[in-house]
Parts: sequence; C-alpha cells; structure tokens
Amino acid sequence: MIELEGVPELIDPVMVAAFEGWNDAGDAASAAVAHLDREWKGEVFAALDAEDYYDFQVNRPTVFLDGGVRKITWPTTRLSVVRVGDANGKGRARDLVLVRGIEPSMRWRSFCNEILGFAHELGVEMLVVLGSLLGDTPHTRPVPVSGVTSDADLARRLDLEESRYEGPTGIVGILQEACTHAGVPAVSLWAAVPHYVSQPPNPKASLALLNRLEDLLDISIPLGELSEDARAWQLGVDQLAAEDSEVAEYVQSLEEARDTADLPEASGEAIAREFERYLRRRDPQAGPGVATEGGLTEGRDSSYLRDSTSGRTRPPRPVPKDQREQRPTDEADTGPESSEDSEEGRDED
Repeated sequence: MIELEGVPELIDPVMVAAFEGWNDAGDAASAAVAHLDREWKGEVFAALDAEDYYDFQVNRPTVFLDGGVRKITWPTTRLSVVRVGDANGKGRARDLVLVRGIEPSMRWRSFCNEILGFAHELGVEMLVVLGSLLGDTPHTRPVPVSGVTSDADLARRLDLEESRYEGPTGIVGILQEACTHAGVPAVSLWAAVPHYVSQPPNPKASLALLNRLEDLLDISIPLGELSEDARAWQLGVDQLAAEDSEVAEYVQSLEEARDTADLPEASGEAIAREFERYLRRRDPQAGPGVATEGGLTEGRDSSYLRDSTSGRTRPPRPVPKDQREQRPTDEADTGPESSEDSEEGRDED
C-alpha cells in the first residue's frame, strides 16, 4: 500500500527519475538526479521495499557506523520532493519528485506499477527519465542529448523524437512504456558518453542532461561545481589523448564525423535557440553556478577522483588501444549520433 503522509500538496509536479545500471553509462544520469537532490536539499518521503525487487548478491547492502552504532543501507529506490522556481526568475514555483535508485533485478512490471502509483497519488503531470549510453562521440564536442517519447502528440508539442527503437531494453524503456499504457505523459532524455572514456564519473554528460532538463521544464538549475568539474575533466582527457598519437588520431576522426553531421544543425533557428538559452542563464536571479554548455563533453573514468587535499577533481585516462579493439561493436552503435532511432543505452559490464 502507498502511504504519503507528511507530503505537502504539490504544485504542477513533474517526476524526474534515473536508475543505476544498464541505462546509466558513466553514471551520468544517476549523478544528474543526485545533483538535483543535493542542490535543492530533497526530502525523502518514500522508499520501495528492497526485498521485492533486488537480488542482494548482485546489489549488496552496505554496513556503516552512525555514532558508534552499526547500521545497514539496503539497495533500493527512493523518492524525494524539491520545490524550484522557473527559468525566468519571476517567482513561479513548481515541484519535482525525484526518483533515485538501481535498476531492479526482478519484478519489473510490479516495480513500474508502484512508481506509477506514487505518480498518480501525487498528481504528477509528466515523468522524465534520464539515461546515458555509449556512443562514437568525441569528448571535445558538446554532449549529444536526445529526447524521445512514445506519445506522438507530446513529441510534436515538445519538439521530441518519437521512439522507434527495437531491441533489448532496460528499466528506462519499460517504465516509459508503462507510462504510455497508463496515460501518463513520459519523456526520456539520453546523453551519449564516449566509449573510449566511459568509466564513471562523467560530469560533462551529467551537465548536458541537466541543461536539456532546464529547457524541457523551463526551470533554472543551480550547477554548483559541476561546470568546473566538467571543464577539468575535458582538459585532463585532452592532455592524456595528446600523449598517445593513436588516441589523438581516433579522436580527430570522431570530430570530423561529428562536425560533418552537425552542419545542417547550424541554422538560424538553432543559433537563436542557443542565444536565448545564453541570455536566460545570465539572468542575475538565476542564482550562482548556472553556466553555459560551452567546453563540456562526455566520458570519464574510475581514475576521475576528487583530490582530498585541494578539493579539485582529477581527470580520467582514455581506454588503451588493445581494450578499444576488444570493445563490443553493438555498444557504440546505440548512440544517438550513429542511429537516429536509438533509445536505449547500456553501461559497461
């Protein structure tokens, strides 16, 4: 049974969800929702029963000490709520219901029905699911983010692509289809992560997802240190790629392919849209840390860690050539720049 005691009446609520696992390359999507929860100090009001959906030998619980008392955190999906203002700084507020969790191990249909039960009880107007996938995209270019929906009317109204993907899917695809059958408007936003620097974290891809979410919902998101982290990551990858001539040559070939594909997009309408976004983010009422997309890309590595002494982040190392040659070809082929019908992304095994 769903009990929502203590949750205030929400204003024009939209549910934003992301799940760790197959649809979260570079942890970009889950990190984006975690950023929203952290910046707006989300208050958790519900959690799904971990026993119903997770295999604890796959996603193990963790033990920690709280004031000397030993406690356990179980892998699950939690819901929190935050209140935000609009992008124009006019004071109009709305609520976001944030869903953060791990792709379930079992009972996917029941899992989606439970999420939709919360959406119904809270009066959610639309569900936006964030995902990230591996793609043949260079780290030196803006992160491609595609918005897709199964609702033809919603696609026309919000200038989104209609999903035509066929193939294996993850919980993001299942949840979106469950929304369609339940009559809940649903959109999924996908960021493409460079396969050659795909290990988490990936601040550039997370930033690109948040920028696209801003445009979709017409809200202003405080970015904090995310923009600086993304710039530091890209500079680090630039330096490491320059030390390996083969990597540098490969990146250059991806750049040429990307620039050729992007030429038709350099239209007057596209330029006007970017300029409008720039002006909106310069609004002094938008708050600190709201930055432009310039100089941000995707991809990161397990060596991209925060330096405990300086508080800065260290960049990742590109995947060695012998590992690139062993990369499954179907992973990169799911990127939005390699197939315009693509919907699903997968993380590394």
